[in-house]
Parts: sequence; C-alpha cells; structure tokens
Amino acid sequence: MSTRWIDSPIGGLRLHASAGLLTRIEFDAEPVGRRVADPVLDLAEEQLAAYFAGERHEFDLPLANDGTEFQKKVWGELHRIPYGETASYAEVARRLGYEPVVSRAVGAANGANPLPVVVPCHRVVGADGSLTGYAGGVERKRTLLALERPGLF
Repeated sequence: MSTRWIDSPIGGLRLHASAGLLTRIEFDAEPVGRRVADPVLDLAEEQLAAYFAGERHEFDLPLANDGTEFQKKVWGELHRIPYGETASYAEVARRLGYEPVVSRAVGAANGANPLPVVVPCHRVVGADGSLTGYAGGVERKRTLLALERPGLF
C-alpha cells in the first residue's frame, strides 16, 4: 500500500493506493513521511489538482470498489450526478429503483464512501436543497459545491 499527502482548497488529503487502485481519500491529513513514487497516486494527484483548479469535471482513475452491493450501487449513481449539479438522497434512491424512504440508507452509503471528491458524494443534498451531513464536514461540502458552481451556496 502507498500513501501520499496533498494540499488542497479543502485541507490536507491523504491518498491511499494498493494493487494499482486508488483505495481511499482521507480528510484532515497532515504531511508525513517521504514522497513515494506510485503511478496511481501520481495520476490521482494530477487529476485532483486539475479539479480544484476548475479544469477537470470528471475523474478517470482506477478505483477500488470495496463495499456492500447497495453501497456500490449508490456510489455508481453518484458518478451520474453532473458536475455543478446536486440531487437529493430520495432522488438517488428513486434513480436506483427504490422508494424515497430508502434515502436514509443512501445517506449511510454516502457517509461510507471511501473516495470523497472523486466519487462525488458532496453533490447529494437534503430534499429541500439544504446542505446536510458530509463526512468531511458541511463547510467542505459547501466549498466543493461552490467550486463546481459558483453562487450555488
């Protein structure tokens, strides 16, 4: 397993890769250790820098897909929410063929997303459009959404 720290507009991020796949992104990371050469981490760092600069709207990275079948369905649907747009938890549930009552389970799957930013769980909001919980904190969610669509929040 390889790790790398990067600085970003939402604070320090620690990227993890294993077996040629990006496996996890952690918030509130502090710089540690020496920089390790890893092609997946190089690509992830490059694409995240372009995203934060407003030059990239989608990611093309080899991602680990570790989770329950339901989580994987939710995370797959998150990729379908276009850059600069949002969807409610109930809307994501409906898109997956579930009743809106499943929105809490969608929220739980969102919270378990190991690859925030790259798998855009920040684009999921409350039914009234409000910013609801985010593993990285609501202010990070607001920053990411404002980056994608200035004036949205």
